[in-house]
Amino acid sequence: MAEQTDFRERIEASFASQGAMALIGAELTRIEHGSVEIELSYRPELTQQHGFLHAGVISAALDSACTYAAYTMIEPETSILTIEFKVNLMSPGKAPRFLFRGEITKPGSNIIVADGRAYALGDGPAKLIASMTGTKMALRGREDIRG
Repeated sequence: MAEQTDFRERIEASFASQGAMALIGAELTRIEHGSVEIELSYRPELTQQHGFLHAGVISAALDSACTYAAYTMIEPETSILTIEFKVNLMSPGKAPRFLFRGEITKPGSNIIVADGRAYALGDGPAKLIASMTGTKMALRGREDIRG
């Protein structure tokens, strides 16, 4: 298990180098052992034809939150890759801001399972708009895959 002092800097550096999250304007807002949160603001260019946050954007942000949650569980020299995920879209995403939370469901040395939840943030309580279950694979000894 990674120590908290180990994973925070590593996750922040990895997130900062991720072009997809920069493209959608996502921000890393919380890093805890077994849990990571990412937020982004509503922008018309992130929507589908009805003005709702696009399912691809929701999936990408949830996948990143779940993957970085897995990074809190591994050794510093190990990398994580997603090998499978399923997304349930529960409610249209239209709000000023969105929160994507990834949490570890089943830690492991090679395979890690994470669950994610996406919320629309506006006036009133947060509204659950999507959930994800994802399987992550730990990669060791791969110089070509880092961070």
